[in-house]
Amino acid sequence: MSPDLNWDVVIVGAGPAGIGIGAALADAGITHFTLLERHEVGASLRRWTNETRFITPSFTANAFGLVDLNAVTADTSPAFSLMREHPSGAGYADYLERVVENRALPIQTGVDVHHITPLADDVGFRITTATGDLTTRYLIWAAGEFQYPRLTAFPGAALCQPTSRLAGYASLTGDDFVVIGGYESGMDAAIALTRRGKRVRVVDPYAPWDSDDPDPSQSLSPYTLERVDDALESGLLELLADEVACVEMSAGQYCVGTATGERLLTSVPPLLAIGFHGSLRLIESHFAWHERGYTLLTPDDESTRRQGLFVVGPNVRHGNVIFCFIYKFRQRFGVVARTIAQRMGLDTTDFEATYRANGFLLDDLTCCDMECAC
Repeated sequence: MSPDLNWDVVIVGAGPAGIGIGAALADAGITHFTLLERHEVGASLRRWTNETRFITPSFTANAFGLVDLNAVTADTSPAFSLMREHPSGAGYADYLERVVENRALPIQTGVDVHHITPLADDVGFRITTATGDLTTRYLIWAAGEFQYPRLTAFPGAALCQPTSRLAGYASLTGDDFVVIGGYESGMDAAIALTRRGKRVRVVDPYAPWDSDDPDPSQSLSPYTLERVDDALESGLLELLADEVACVEMSAGQYCVGTATGERLLTSVPPLLAIGFHGSLRLIESHFAWHERGYTLLTPDDESTRRQGLFVVGPNVRHGNVIFCFIYKFRQRFGVVARTIAQRMGLDTTDFEATYRANGFLLDDLTCCDMECAC
């Protein structure tokens, strides 16, 4: 490391991606690094609604060489730590804190990153924060998506209530709700409300509830579909394969207009669950972008525009291979940590063997075939 740089590596974000890559750096022999977190460990998870649970199941099978789907290191298990199959957001954040303590990861909380600037001759980055500047040779962006919901997809979207900003559903008044967006977060809202005896109409042009795509990044999880079936049997849930064109106020009610001419009236603000922009938009000028809206990365998950700037977490995508779940994006921890360690002159032979054996180093994406025989 140059004597003028504060750190070898800086990680931005202390959620599952940040904690996981931090442990990977340590395992690869990198010692002079730090994690910057704006709030606290697992901050976005602690903002989940009270009713929301992980859709991927946790199960402790480590002794048989099978890592818990929701674990961020191969030697831990949220199921064992929390005694829950589908952890809550707050519970999972507690698990992450235990990983931090167990690994003694160097985290700085209360650090709000404003922007990053490449140093001269591409020798690193200056990170401007609310508490001062610091410099690093390598920068890993591990901030997530949850705190950056899409809010302007159609006229009148500002009249809606984003589900990601709700503390829970118990306090919502009214008996007739419209949920815009039918993927996991939208269905989670619909399920929670029907369980409280509320009528719910869900609108989504892609009808993910009917998708038979074997990639869970493209279709609803079995955990969600089971709960949807229960909601449909109650007679309180209606699913509409339609696109929202606008939301307006009409005679004191909210009117959700669709592309097919439907006018859905409700006395409460429609709930908005149409996805997230992601935190990469905060530093978007440092990346090249695909026309479909995702960042273009090298095979090592490095920006194609800025050498030394890496991405880990749900924002990682290579063509049709989407890494938006923990059990997916953790497979790239070993790739990023190996790349940085090798550039620093470290021997990664043992690290690679261990991480590959545990499913944390996937560097051949031709094996990502989503076909299932039955």
